[in-house]
Amino acid sequence: MVNGIGHVAFNVKDMDKTIAFYEETLGFKKAFDIARPETGEPWIVYIYGGGGQFIELFYGATVENPYKDENIGFFHVCIAVDDIHEAWRKIVETGAPQDDAPKQGADYNWQCWTHDPDGIKIELMQISEESPQMKFIRSVEG
Repeated sequence: MVNGIGHVAFNVKDMDKTIAFYEETLGFKKAFDIARPETGEPWIVYIYGGGGQFIELFYGATVENPYKDENIGFFHVCIAVDDIHEAWRKIVETGAPQDDAPKQGADYNWQCWTHDPDGIKIELMQISEESPQMKFIRSVEG
């Protein structure tokens, strides 16, 4: 029944700054815009993440909701990368927030952390051949 995650959606304060972060720091591509049907005003921007997956960005956010570890609900978005050290180099090179440098986690995957201009926590992960994720993927996909 389910064949993947189509998109995650975020309300953003500064669309230009947010698009620049996802394109320049993370290497995503802006795919298209959708205007409000009633007015024609800017409404949504889609950022393409590969494999039929998108990040959907909505204009007009005005109320900040700072992340706290004790908050219930959304925690972070994880983006798969081929080379964690190259991903970290790009974060440093573009001046993006450097929350946690590359390290190997308990699941044997390599990870590092940043956040977007609106404070959305982003984990970048290089999946290890020894990880439980990869073992599961192989068991269901062959």
